[in-house]
Amino acid sequence: MQTWIMHIDMDAFFASVEQLDNPELRGKPVAVGGSSDRGVCSAASYEARKFGVRSALSVVKARQLCPDLILVPGRMGRYKELSRKVMAVLHEFSPVVEQASVDEAYLDATGLERLFGPIGKIGRMIKNRVKEETGLTCSVGAAPIRFLAKIASDLDKPDGMSIIYPEQVKEFLCELPVAKIPGVGKKMQEGLKRFGVRKAGDLLLHGRDHWEGRLGRYGGILFDRARGIDPNPVEPVSETKSTSAENTFHEDTCDRMLLRKWLLAQSERVGADLRRHGFKGRTVTLKVKFSDFKQITRSRSLEQATDNTAAIFDVAVQLLAEVELRRPVRLIGVGVSNFGEKPRQMSLLEESQKQETDKLDKAVDAIREKFGKGALTRAELLGFRKK
Repeated sequence: MQTWIMHIDMDAFFASVEQLDNPELRGKPVAVGGSSDRGVCSAASYEARKFGVRSALSVVKARQLCPDLILVPGRMGRYKELSRKVMAVLHEFSPVVEQASVDEAYLDATGLERLFGPIGKIGRMIKNRVKEETGLTCSVGAAPIRFLAKIASDLDKPDGMSIIYPEQVKEFLCELPVAKIPGVGKKMQEGLKRFGVRKAGDLLLHGRDHWEGRLGRYGGILFDRARGIDPNPVEPVSETKSTSAENTFHEDTCDRMLLRKWLLAQSERVGADLRRHGFKGRTVTLKVKFSDFKQITRSRSLEQATDNTAAIFDVAVQLLAEVELRRPVRLIGVGVSNFGEKPRQMSLLEESQKQETDKLDKAVDAIREKFGKGALTRAELLGFRKK
């Protein structure tokens, strides 16, 4: 039976979602990211990419390249919502789906030809179903080898589909720029150039021992890739093990009261995410990045797993109190991990307090779900978001 692996990649996902939800943005150069000059673009529409705007590019540079760029804030909750719909579509075709990120996934299509027809037809069916369910386009790559499926999905973007058939693999690899192989970064490219390697086929001029001697273990992996060998199967990703929220400030700050408000807003987001997915965690982590980009994390484990906003916030504030602010803070964040329950007998007072705060969280979640996130604001955060 012929092995087939497919890579499904959403087209300019974050920016496309913004254009989907706001028709006024369609056909215009859009970037998702921080609104200040200190921020970076996390995504760019294809209209913006024509000017050289890419993800991870600073807002300042992006505006220099594209003066008419429209910058919009990210909405991770919305992106995750549509991502779940995409993954649900993929599971309609195969039980073996590996979500690689919020906007891409691998699918084991081996044997699906008996159910749905040729691999090209399967790809078109997936693309149509994704469009039906989300209103968004995706690009699909198919190949008998995992890493080639990923490369194929990028050959005909956006809204494209490319198939590398088994009999084409050898010739395709011979001419493939080595930079296209997943995992080969700029530093590795420079090193390979010194050895005269610019295409994957160049690696076959020497044996495995030669490359392992010069590049270590990864040299052997590269040699295998050039021969069309990728032993990694499509593996469904294990359960989520943590959730977090963080923000980079417009201006560095040492104001502990301001940092406290950020922690409360982030604790709300983390708590709501935990409750939405039915998770509870025992470890709360504080992340702080200073103006000199030095970063620290501080963690504390609870006796009882929690999804309670107040409990998460209390621990985060305690951890912050233990951090010396010798330099202004550039970024702060809160995370919860170590999911699962750890039974412990609580006192009647603790149990009563927990029930009350749990009721409050559930009530807040229900109202925001029905009327929007701005329907309720904690007193401590009144006016904070606008600032």
